Amino acid sequence: MNLIQIFKALSDPNRLLIIKSLIEDEPGAERHCTSFGLQLTRATRSHHFKILREAGLISQVDRGNCSLATLRREEIEKKFPGLLELISTNWQPM
Repeated sequence: MNLIQIFKALSDPNRLLIIKSLIEDEPGAERHCTSFGLQLTRATRSHHFKILREAGLISQVDRGNCSLATLRREEIEKKFPGLLELISTNWQPM
């Protein structure tokens, strides 16, 4: 997990929306990729979640035929204290 990769992942408005939504959820909450209201194809949604996962922002777990995303809140706060608060209060999707 490095800050440059995180910033690159958050440079897309759809990915930023996903992370902001996960920040607002209860810690440990798991969300299905369709629950974010993104008007994207399945392949594009999958790509965005892959970028977020590779940046270390989310983890995903397969439950049957669906994949659920969880914000890696504790790991992010430990490595970059205050980053999640900064994202949730200051960044607006373009």
